[in-house]
Amino acid sequence: METYRKRRGALASRLADEGVALAMFEDTEGRRDPSIRYFSGHPGDALLFIAADGRSLLVPWDVNMAAAMARIEDVVPYTDFKRSPFAAMAGAVARLGIAPGSVVDLPSVTPYPMYVDYVEACPDHDFRCSEEGSTKAAAALRAVKDADEITIYRAVSAITDAAMDEIEAGVRSGRLASEADVALFIERYLRERGCEATGFETLAAGPSRSFGIHAFPSYTAAAFATEGMSILDFGLSYRGYTSDVTMTFVRGRTDGKRAEMIGLVKKAHADAVAACRPGVRTRDVALIADAVFAEKGYVMPHALGHGVGLEAHEAPAVRSREDNEWVLAPGHVITIEPGLYDPEAGGVRLEDDVLITETGYEVLTHARIVDLG
Repeated sequence: METYRKRRGALASRLADEGVALAMFEDTEGRRDPSIRYFSGHPGDALLFIAADGRSLLVPWDVNMAAAMARIEDVVPYTDFKRSPFAAMAGAVARLGIAPGSVVDLPSVTPYPMYVDYVEACPDHDFRCSEEGSTKAAAALRAVKDADEITIYRAVSAITDAAMDEIEAGVRSGRLASEADVALFIERYLRERGCEATGFETLAAGPSRSFGIHAFPSYTAAAFATEGMSILDFGLSYRGYTSDVTMTFVRGRTDGKRAEMIGLVKKAHADAVAACRPGVRTRDVALIADAVFAEKGYVMPHALGHGVGLEAHEAPAVRSREDNEWVLAPGHVITIEPGLYDPEAGGVRLEDDVLITETGYEVLTHARIVDLG
């Protein structure tokens, strides 16, 4: 309970500083926001209201699930508001004593017709819907993991490492011979070890499909880890938090262009990880990887990495775009995932999760490029 109270309190302080009386978060089909889980422990399908004085109200679809998982002082079932978000808003404003004329912050993804309906439901309040509002403030808070979250990350990283060991063994033995074999092994493995789900859809691309950054479909019945390069990109969600790793499996000749690509990806990965520490701009880390590739005439077609947490892709951004202003700070958990792709040679990517510490970094996962001979 105390962890979630502190998180809500941190957001409440920001609201008070900005003159906002109440912020609403929504997790529903089409507008998912795991910030509700971050602030309350409730896994989803709910509205969450946080007032500038620190009080809060959770309005869950499933009140039984909320009773089991939510850590919050006030819960009112959605059915009490006739399953209407606008009635829930009016109820929250009244229940939390939000004075007329006060600013109420809506999620930044709120459609305009819904904005109008909120205004009509509470005509005496000043509604705000902005990219710079509470949605962004929550993302910034979530980017810096607290002690409880770091403990979870060490646990999910250990499970992910063990899964990679098992996958490598299964591929080497021939037991995992197709893309589907690998992907479905991961599904069973994670659930047997207390994980909730994959953090995102597993990408298993054999040599015929590894030329794509994200193979489509994400996996098929095609052969995996046969002659050439195969990519496996997966994550495990444990207590809501996902890992994100990529292994590459190489079989057969590794000379020529294929060897050059593998060597460059390994170097870009090592150099970028070594550059991670508090106070370093994430853009500068990404530029290090870009420079490794540019020296040999290659261009990486995606960002170097991203933050991970309750979502597979969240703040901070780790990319070389000029508009990237993120600076690494203790508590950030980011991916470093350099990759190169060629229609004939195939693709190679190497991805690990890295925790930024007070003095530098800690590599949480241990992905690899597996040479199968």
